[in-house]
Amino acid sequence: MQQSLKMTRRRALTGLGAAAAASLTGCAAVPAAVRLDRYSRPLSRRPFVAPRISMDRIVRVVVGLRPYRRSGFVVRRERLDDKEIVHNYGHGGGGLSLSWGSSALAVREAQSLPAGDAAVLGSGVMGLTTARLLQDAGWRVTIYTRDTLRHSTSSVGAGQWAPTSVFEEAFATPAFEAQFQAAARIAHHAYQNLVGADYGVRFIENYYLNRRSTEPPYYLRVMPELFTSVADLDTDQHPFPAPYVRRAVSLFIEPARFLRRIRDDFLLAGGRMVIRNFENLAAVLGLEEGVIFNCTGLGSKALFADDELTPIKGQLVFIPPDPAVDYLTVGGGSGNTYMFPRVGEIVLGGSYQKGDWSRNPEPEVTERIVGDNRRLFDNLRI
Repeated sequence: MQQSLKMTRRRALTGLGAAAAASLTGCAAVPAAVRLDRYSRPLSRRPFVAPRISMDRIVRVVVGLRPYRRSGFVVRRERLDDKEIVHNYGHGGGGLSLSWGSSALAVREAQSLPAGDAAVLGSGVMGLTTARLLQDAGWRVTIYTRDTLRHSTSSVGAGQWAPTSVFEEAFATPAFEAQFQAAARIAHHAYQNLVGADYGVRFIENYYLNRRSTEPPYYLRVMPELFTSVADLDTDQHPFPAPYVRRAVSLFIEPARFLRRIRDDFLLAGGRMVIRNFENLAAVLGLEEGVIFNCTGLGSKALFADDELTPIKGQLVFIPPDPAVDYLTVGGGSGNTYMFPRVGEIVLGGSYQKGDWSRNPEPEVTERIVGDNRRLFDNLRI
């Protein structure tokens, strides 16, 4: 008992100060504020805090269409008429995660060409990172884009560094898997170099919630070195109402801050941005630049006749931020449920609608996303 009391007093001195320690006498229960180690958390010693979720707290609902190919994304160079075209598109739900890596592979495709004027089609995360890497390689770059940055699919990306929903393993070749892993490792290294408030990149705890025992997702199986503190947790090691919980610590990107900063870096380095919509391939081939990087995402279906491309509709619900919520959850609901806390908002997800081209939010999907997340967090053991 004496040893236990001494340990409790030591925690109180560091957590609450000497005044709080003086109030602990005998074997009185330790106040909840002191019990910071109830669950072992690799990044935070704070207790889990449940976000407050309800329909009346929604501030906006948005829809994004992910450009998906079941055999995986395309990085390839080809010659059309007198133009050199380098493709970099089709990243599904992993565009933000893979951006620097896939773009590095795309720029490598043009390394045998003399650096000169290059056109980049698209101003999403692939277009921006491709353009910045081209500038670093000595190219003069113009980005041609149909939409401004705030209207791009990348701007509504969730932000977790997890290259997921990129391909189906049954349809991926060994060559593509090697490409995927190379892109992921390059991208992860690049993001590590940008950790901090300037680019909106930080580390965060992830909790994957499942109703049954499942193997880790592909990226965790083949690249475990990119994640830390990976563990399957027992029920007394977490507060979640799920029978199977896997934890990992990974990077998290604030999409709006990151994209604005990369755009500003591009412009400061002398880049140009031109608003232009290309209705067909002939319009693309009419550009004055002899080297063109295609980062149009779903636009490649029509422009370059890629029939494998299909949209995956994702609907996101946003509620006000809560700085005390400092972890991510994936799973735990009836759909692809997740909760990601950003600096300026909390993102709730749970929509994965393959082949749906509609950009309109669906009220029933909003209610399901909110309901699934609310039931999850209403039942935390905290």
